[in-house]
Amino acid sequence: MEVKAKLRNARVGSQKARILADMVRGKNVNEALKILAFMPQKPAGMIKKLIESAVANADQKKVVDVDNLYIKHLSVDMGPSLRRFRPRAQGRATPIKRKASHINLILDER
Repeated sequence: MEVKAKLRNARVGSQKARILADMVRGKNVNEALKILAFMPQKPAGMIKKLIESAVANADQKKVVDVDNLYIKHLSVDMGPSLRRFRPRAQGRATPIKRKASHINLILDER
């Protein structure tokens, strides 16, 4: 039985989050949480909380054994960008894009 969790509009760039998603994809849930606990990057905490949320969803449904869960699918997609402008020399302005991403997670039982 699959268990899903989503994190929408996370204020982190999708390329930075994909690096960490590639590290834990396909791993056991407990192993993935241990890996993410010691990563200094900002997306590591977000993905760790998302995995914990999906495990809590599975525990609430009571249809799967929580100890046998693994990360079946973990994808990071581009979200909307906040567009801001920074003043520059000689009256010009340059755009700043503050990126966001959508993180989708599916856990399954082995």
